[in-house]
Amino acid sequence: MNDITMLLNADEFILLALKEDISSEDVTTNAVMPDYQDGQVDLICKQDGIICGLQVFERVFTLLDPDTDVTFNVKDGDFVTSGTLMGTVTGDIRVLLSGERTALNYLQRMSGIATYTNSVAKLLEGSKTKLLDTRKTTPCMRIFEKYAVKTGGGNNHRYNLSDGVLLKDNHIGAAGSVKKAIEMAKEYAPFVRKIEVETENLDMVKEAVEAGADIIMLDNMSPETMKKAIEIIDGRALTECSGNVTKENIQNIVNLGVDFVSSGALTHSAPIMDISLKNLHTL
Repeated sequence: MNDITMLLNADEFILLALKEDISSEDVTTNAVMPDYQDGQVDLICKQDGIICGLQVFERVFTLLDPDTDVTFNVKDGDFVTSGTLMGTVTGDIRVLLSGERTALNYLQRMSGIATYTNSVAKLLEGSKTKLLDTRKTTPCMRIFEKYAVKTGGGNNHRYNLSDGVLLKDNHIGAAGSVKKAIEMAKEYAPFVRKIEVETENLDMVKEAVEAGADIIMLDNMSPETMKKAIEIIDGRALTECSGNVTKENIQNIVNLGVDFVSSGALTHSAPIMDISLKNLHTL
């Protein structure tokens, strides 16, 4: 996932967000600003963090009016401090008012995820373990939230169900066993697809290794059990640790030597970053 990919697919979601907020008209804005009037407003950071989503923020306004001019003093991935003037938005005041909340919702949410991800990624520095996100994203926000994870220094797991084979507990239950699920996946999926299987105990780990899984997920295991699982795998498959991984407990995993650690908290539990549009004035 990169910024070009995101922008190519972003418009339909941004338009849905705008339609959600403006079902027929912006009654308040139309009441106080019935006619066209040029204006400008400042984009101000009110909290330290990693900024992310500036192009999405801008696109909200240009979809409402292509003549809107958005100028930035920072770029995605920059660390910004409270009080920083990050940019200005200039154009029809009605557009600035009507697009404000939707634009800020994206920017605050994406910057919050990038900031939280960055704080977790720093805990893995110096280790072989790569930080991954999950599919635990806000509906219709995945493309933005996964981009934010990348901006914050994390890595993307599969984007959606079409993106890769991941045999979880219910898939295994449907197939009848770990071995059978892997055999069926190998028969069905293109050979270029890696097959990952979720395991919950050492017996499942052994079965997954013997069946030829490419990646073995160690799900909700204690550090002691994960250590034994890694010894059993012995380099025959890549390893991924998952299950309630947060900034507070990830240090327990770093020294185990897993290849990947995935954390749903990067997207479902990151607080927003406080950002405002202030000082609106006519030109």
